[in-house]
Amino acid sequence: MTGITFSSLVPMPILLSVLGFGIMLAGYALMRRSRAAGLRIIALVVLAAAVLDPRAAIENRTPLTDVAVVVIDESLSQQLDDRPARTTETIAGLREALEKLKATEVRTVRLTPDTAGGRSDGTRLFETVSKATSDIPSSRLAGVVLITDGIIHDIPIIPEQLGIDAPVHVLLTGRRDEQDRRIVVVEAPEFGLVEKTIALRLRAEDFSLPSGAPVSASLRTDGGAVQQFTMRVDETLEIVATLDHPGTNVFELELAPAVGEISPRNNRTLVSVNAIRDRLRVLLISGQPHVGERTWRNLLKSDPNVDLVHFTILRPLSKDDGTPLNELALISFPIRELFEDQLYDFDLVIFDRYSRRGLVPFQFMMNIASYVLDGGAVMLSVGPEYADSFSLFDSPLQNVLPAAPTGLVYDRPFLPRISDTGARHPVTASLSSPGQANPTWGRWLRQVEVLGSSGQELMSGADERPLLMLDRVGKGRVSLLLSDTMWLWSKGFDGGGPQAEMLRRLAHWLMKEPELEEEALTATVEDGAINVTRTSLDDQVRTVTVTAPDGSIQTAQPEYTEGGRFVATVPAGDEGLYRINDGVLSTVVAVGAANPLENQDVISTETRLKPIADATGGGLFWVADRGVPTVRRVSPGRVAHGQSWIGLKANDQYVVDGIREIALIPAWLALLVLLSLPLMTWWREGR
Repeated sequence: MTGITFSSLVPMPILLSVLGFGIMLAGYALMRRSRAAGLRIIALVVLAAAVLDPRAAIENRTPLTDVAVVVIDESLSQQLDDRPARTTETIAGLREALEKLKATEVRTVRLTPDTAGGRSDGTRLFETVSKATSDIPSSRLAGVVLITDGIIHDIPIIPEQLGIDAPVHVLLTGRRDEQDRRIVVVEAPEFGLVEKTIALRLRAEDFSLPSGAPVSASLRTDGGAVQQFTMRVDETLEIVATLDHPGTNVFELELAPAVGEISPRNNRTLVSVNAIRDRLRVLLISGQPHVGERTWRNLLKSDPNVDLVHFTILRPLSKDDGTPLNELALISFPIRELFEDQLYDFDLVIFDRYSRRGLVPFQFMMNIASYVLDGGAVMLSVGPEYADSFSLFDSPLQNVLPAAPTGLVYDRPFLPRISDTGARHPVTASLSSPGQANPTWGRWLRQVEVLGSSGQELMSGADERPLLMLDRVGKGRVSLLLSDTMWLWSKGFDGGGPQAEMLRRLAHWLMKEPELEEEALTATVEDGAINVTRTSLDDQVRTVTVTAPDGSIQTAQPEYTEGGRFVATVPAGDEGLYRINDGVLSTVVAVGAANPLENQDVISTETRLKPIADATGGGLFWVADRGVPTVRRVSPGRVAHGQSWIGLKANDQYVVDGIREIALIPAWLALLVLLSLPLMTWWREGR
């Protein structure tokens, strides 16, 4: 019974009025000392009670089960040592104990490496707890049981703010005596300049060795040769490394494994540094003014990463027209500064329709040839001057140029075409289809004929003669464009063409940009798989070998797609550095975070979760020491754990299915009393 209700047979004002009048009469009777005054009062009370019709309200209740949440940590750190077996043992023992509890529903949630940020942001266990308990009323939550190693990365700063009004119990699957060695990156830059050095600050930690103890370490850059060095425990060491190429440079640092350590995963760390070029310096020498001169200038000036130095030779040294020197507005051409003192400061030298004509002495041309052999880049965009007796080929530069002029110049329209080699080379690939009879671009009007090619022919022109040639000489690169009418594309002649894109690619290939290498092996990670792409001018299919961080090897057979690209896909497993090799080329790719939180600290600990357990009244148990605790139900506010048991709160909640009412004064009883009292009153007053 939950209460008493009244269902008055008459309106309350009338009832109160009649009851008041009756009380007045009863009071008058008492004053007159009437013998039946007491009986009259009793009759009045019974009448009022009968009119009010009191009823007892009784609820029909259905008990509700309590809900216990079990969260199983299956993150990467839980796969170490014998934790998987102990986790399985704990789950089995806990399930058996929970099955014996009455009125308790068990909800089990698994935290895998791919959920709740387990891979990139560490183990986000309390995010999982929050999601699992979000639809459970706090009045029905019996408790939360965490099966974990204690390596959690989203611990609430204030345990009381967890928002769980039930005990949180922690069952640790690790051991108290675990040992580990790890390497910590104290400081590393994210960016650097190509061919410049950077400083990496590292620290070695080993819980089994005293501070200052020597530890062997190694450094490997982009999966290359191993460099050995020594670190000392708990002391910061600074290592100087060089950024060898543009793009991502991956430095792999590793400590020698320790005896008895729980995992070698955190002995190795990856540092990725993005190498960028300083402003590229380009020297553009225009031999004589012509319509296409501004093509190169506009292209290079539009690139914010290019620092352009441009000279146009308007007055050769041999010219003598009697003009007084004090009337000349031209500065003298700085031959020595450009071709001797500052030559190696330039990333690219472009000769645009340049003719010797005694302007640059032979010894300076020899400097340019040496500059190419030492790793520099030279581009020749030539016209008729390349076929005359003052050609640049008739200089020390002929040792690095890919083809010799025959002296013949084609002065007629022709349609440039991409060669079969050009269709596979990144500089010209995708500009047009290979062998296309009529490319969708305009014609050029002049071409210089050459013989004897030592490089790669990417484009052909009049009579299928070479039009664009590239070559590698020594450590450097050379390009030869055998027409000075490419500017017609920028003017829209015959529909124009991809002049800007082609020249941009050409300049960047000469300056050794990685994405334009014709022989390259690259890898990217997407949707849990490693996509390997090999760019090559060769038709040969080479098997790709992928070595995982744990040393396991996978192989894949690439398939040719287009533009000289062979593509293969292999599944990615554990996080870390994967080494990829096709027998000739090699590369590396990092899967997941370069240094995931899961691998940084792998020793089981109670310090992170004990404040949570204490704040909620739960217990913390090392399963390896005490075994799996038993489970019992406890009343709210009671102690919820002991040395070998954990308690789940018995909330005793219910649902009201309906309410029934029982009359406290049955009609027959009221009628009997009301009839008998007047008789007794009459009898009493008649005596």
